[in-house]
Amino acid sequence: MWAMDSLSVALLCAALAHASCSGQTRGAEGGRRRLSRVQHGPCSYTFVLPETEGSCRGTPEPHSTNALQRDAPHAEQDWPSQKMQSLESRSDNNTQWLRKVLNQTSRLEIQLLENSLFTNKLEKQLLLQTNEIYRLHDKNRFLEQKLLEMEGRHKEEIETLRHEKISLQDLVLRQSRVIDELEIRLNRATVNNTSLQQQQRQLTETVHNLLNLLALSNNKMAAVKCTKEKLFRDCAEAYQAGHNTSGVYSIRISDMSEPKKVYCNMETAGGGWMVIQHRKDGSVDFHRTWKEYKTGFGNPSGEHWLGNEMIFLQTNQQQYSLRIDLRDWEGNQAYSFYEKIQVASEKQNYRLFLKGYSGTAGRQSSLVLHGADFSTKDLDHDNCICKCAQMLTGGWWFDACGPSNLNGIYYSAGQNLGKLNGIKWHYFKGPSYSLRTVTMMIRPSGF
Repeated sequence: MWAMDSLSVALLCAALAHASCSGQTRGAEGGRRRLSRVQHGPCSYTFVLPETEGSCRGTPEPHSTNALQRDAPHAEQDWPSQKMQSLESRSDNNTQWLRKVLNQTSRLEIQLLENSLFTNKLEKQLLLQTNEIYRLHDKNRFLEQKLLEMEGRHKEEIETLRHEKISLQDLVLRQSRVIDELEIRLNRATVNNTSLQQQQRQLTETVHNLLNLLALSNNKMAAVKCTKEKLFRDCAEAYQAGHNTSGVYSIRISDMSEPKKVYCNMETAGGGWMVIQHRKDGSVDFHRTWKEYKTGFGNPSGEHWLGNEMIFLQTNQQQYSLRIDLRDWEGNQAYSFYEKIQVASEKQNYRLFLKGYSGTAGRQSSLVLHGADFSTKDLDHDNCICKCAQMLTGGWWFDACGPSNLNGIYYSAGQNLGKLNGIKWHYFKGPSYSLRTVTMMIRPSGF
């Protein structure tokens, strides 16, 4: 803009100078120069007009006619052309300068346009970032709301669990009190039971002593009468000798100085059975010592254990079979039969060996066939870290507290269920059913 204004002013000044020469006369003083002022906006410009020798062309002064005529051709030819050349030169310079300015302006405009485009791009990115921030803010608000809801639910759940915990603690406390009371009652019952067992044992021993005295008396009477009764090796021999009535018989066993009273069953499965154990009413305590199980206890006509030493001697003089008769409290009967039974010596803990199982008291044997040692409450020979004879009571071939114990505690009707220490035969009535009667008998194989 400034370059164009300067050019316009220069042209205007040249025009004014020419006009001044055409319409105005020289001043009173011949050597004085003329000045011209031009107002352009807020600026004013003063130009010095060129001096002339006389009047302008076409208005010659009278007193200088010769000079004008002499100089006119030269003035007409030189001054305007020089002035025009100067103006054209300035105009070209201004035009070139203007072009440079325009070129710079174009470059600035292009740069400005590029900056504008870049700014628009930044504004778009800023708008996208702003929208993303708003979106994240909304998402954050949503998550905060969800978190508050979850915290509320968790607080409710924690409060519910706390109430449940308090309830369970109260229940455990009540159960602990009930258990403590039951333990006290159990201890009292155990003490009473122990006392009753001691009294029962004393009565049994008294009866046993009386029976022994009676037996001695009978022996003496038999000796006086020169004893017409014959001693048999076992009940099978007595049966073959014509004694087919079940009862107590005297059996002579090798390596024993005196005969032994045994009960012979002459009716079951062809007869000839020697009873080595019998339970029917709980009148005899079977929770005995090793020595008592060795020699035997009880009455042959009632509940008794024949004795491990006699069973050992009997089953080692020839091959014997074993039969076990079982009866529950509902009147059901079953039996287990073993083709071969052998009991080892005391040095081998009266180990039991069985072979050839059959019968109706379970598809498999409730006694260990491969050999198990005998255990009592004072001598533990089982294969369990616990003491089976103390835990399950009685003396038996427990192995690892196995599936049977026919010498456990005798429980009466109504109290025989859920008793792990009762008279059990697992594969007949299960592990916690205490039987009503049980009889163990032996006789020679192939009888």
